Amino acid sequence: MTNSTSPPAAAAPELLRVLALDDEAPALDELVWLLGREERIGEVISSDSAAEALRILHERPVDAIFMDIQMPGLTGLDLARVLSRFSTKPPVVFVTAHEQHAVDAFELNVVDYVLKPVRDERLAEAVRRVVSRIEGREAAPGAEDDSILVELAGVSRLIPRSEVLYVEAQGDYARLHTATGSHLVRVPLTTLADQWRDAGFVRIHRSLLVALGHITEWRTEGGRTTVVLGGHELGVSRRHTRALRDLLVKRAQPGKERR
Repeated sequence: MTNSTSPPAAAAPELLRVLALDDEAPALDELVWLLGREERIGEVISSDSAAEALRILHERPVDAIFMDIQMPGLTGLDLARVLSRFSTKPPVVFVTAHEQHAVDAFELNVVDYVLKPVRDERLAEAVRRVVSRIEGREAAPGAEDDSILVELAGVSRLIPRSEVLYVEAQGDYARLHTATGSHLVRVPLTTLADQWRDAGFVRIHRSLLVALGHITEWRTEGGRTTVVLGGHELGVSRRHTRALRDLLVKRAQPGKERR
């Protein structure tokens, strides 16, 4: 006689408690309604001012905040700056009718930037990004896949950092290169180098920042060193050659147990 047991059923994902914030009642009601329809959201708390939202956050921690930017008194940007000082800050999604705050949003490391009028599928994508950020944070603190906001044909969207092969300096701007194209952003290369260092991005030239994980070849010929990423061959300055080589060798070595 053989005894068998069925594997335990996978635990259902925990539903999120989110805060919806907008000073305009019709917009707030619509946002609450749209969020309430999302299957990963179990509770929506609403507020019409950033000051009240802060009081709510001190009383009832939430998993994420969906909020407008332009509000009287404390703006959405102001609130996001306050939240950035929290030891554990909830992911923020801006839901706004104004595109001009995109750069400020990136600097505050928001999860998404949704333009009004809000479409169901666009909000669903924002919720998916929130879930990914939360799950990434719980799995490996500090290792979540941050994104950068870009504009393409008048539409703002977020490019996951993991898709960026390399970054090229263009004055006070930077051009992100991915497998499918490139995007110019109003962020200096030095800023990205500082913010993305822990994510495996390194300088190979004063005007180039590359993702170590995307390097597929290392070439040295005639005293000139280059690396290949996604079919692009990039020159490595002599100043950065040794440090880059050491990093690549270190990444290629399997982990060894200490005895």
